[in-house]
Amino acid sequence: MSKVIAVFGAGPGLGASLARHFAAEGFRVALVARRKDRLDALVERLAAEGVDATGFTADLSVPDEIPALVEAVRERLGRIDVVEYGPVPTVPFTPAAELEPDTLAQGVPLLLLTPLAVVRAVLPEWKERGDGAFLMTTGATAVHPMPHISGVGPLMAAARNWLYSLNGELAESGIYAGTLSIAAFIGGSEAAEAAGASELTAAFPVVDPADLAALYWDMYTERDRVEEVHPALRAG
Repeated sequence: MSKVIAVFGAGPGLGASLARHFAAEGFRVALVARRKDRLDALVERLAAEGVDATGFTADLSVPDEIPALVEAVRERLGRIDVVEYGPVPTVPFTPAAELEPDTLAQGVPLLLLTPLAVVRAVLPEWKERGDGAFLMTTGATAVHPMPHISGVGPLMAAARNWLYSLNGELAESGIYAGTLSIAAFIGGSEAAEAAGASELTAAFPVVDPADLAALYWDMYTERDRVEEVHPALRAG
């Protein structure tokens, strides 16, 4: 039975490129997203390209629903070997001095609690098999805090902290945890389109999602680092 990658928070940018890249390496693909219309369109487009992808609709801001979602993927595809977790954050970029507690709290389930729930749901299968990989996508502010661009950063930084510990605990059992921190907008993504000509586009370049998918494949196969930052952050 061929391996399966489950992309949580799949969209037309990185999610689609991950599906293409891993499918080219023999993987079947599970795509998880909230909006069924867009998910169905993405699955249809990938199928036309020869990618064996199946869509699963879910609200990733509800951690309690994750066990049932993971079981649904397993029932349909038989297994899960790799998870990529990278939904679009719901917390806006906000100056740290203006950040309200309620605003930050809104993003806790999606960016911090649900990744934990996903790992808890897939870990028994991976431990039994002695193999598996959890790939988490974050942004540059998880690694390098920036004035006036807070909000999502503290939550991603907390998840990044957890992932580093996870990597150290699971590596000897054959299970890999790694994070790709993206210091850019992703071409073709909804976030890049929403940014438009805003001031943020001057601070962050736009990267090709195919390049990110290739980085993730390298991280998955080599398992020689916990984190990759792309593009490299400039000094100062």
